[in-house]
Amino acid sequence: MTFEGAVPFMVNATAGTTVLGAFDPIEEIADICEKYNLWLHVDACWGGAALMSDRHKHLLKGIHRVNSVAWNPHKMLMVSLQCSAFLVRDKTSLLQRCHSAQASYLFQQDKFYDVSYDTGDKSVQCSRKPDAFKFWLMWKALGTRELEQRVDRALAMARHLAQAIKKREGFTLLMEPEYANVCFWYVPPSMRSLPAGPELWEKLHTVAPVVKERMMKKGSLMVGYQAHHGQPNFFRMVVISPQVSREDLDFVLDEIHSLGKDL
Repeated sequence: MTFEGAVPFMVNATAGTTVLGAFDPIEEIADICEKYNLWLHVDACWGGAALMSDRHKHLLKGIHRVNSVAWNPHKMLMVSLQCSAFLVRDKTSLLQRCHSAQASYLFQQDKFYDVSYDTGDKSVQCSRKPDAFKFWLMWKALGTRELEQRVDRALAMARHLAQAIKKREGFTLLMEPEYANVCFWYVPPSMRSLPAGPELWEKLHTVAPVVKERMMKKGSLMVGYQAHHGQPNFFRMVVISPQVSREDLDFVLDEIHSLGKDL
């Protein structure tokens, strides 16, 4: 679809896609947006937590140059649901000007105290619980180092799982993990002699749904699967819990093989 004469006014980049955990090159995109005076927004709902880690913050290089960022600390950092943030560089009360209802029955301007502290009419959510407080409270309780370790450990576990997959017959990585998402196929023994092509893809597409059904009925695992850009269904494993061990991840692969080896 084309829109002749239309003029773009913003670019939406992603830091940590839902399926693959991929990161757009923010620095390069920011160069273009600055050149053409475009608003640059980054969806960092999943990947924003990498900023807590000195080791992995490079994934969001250039984030300081964007106009707005969305981030969900309730994901990687495990803040109590829900905790979402929308951050803007603009200092002209942009959110207030766009979303303020100026409801006279809620936010009277002739109160005896400084009404600039009356934040309800400055947010999109109005009377909803303040998400920022939940994050602040957890940060105070755990400390910066603990939050950084959560990120580092999650990505280390993803690397361990990826390496384990490479060593196992019948398991194939979709791609090297860029973040905490590990995407892979399990190919049952009956399909391993088939050449790459439509027949294999068609058969392989049915494997993950059946294995998912079996693991849920057995109660041993709950690992999601996904199709992507015409590729057959693959498992998408994301580990963020500090309680998950390497032995647990090895069990995941053992169990998937056990549940799907007869297909």
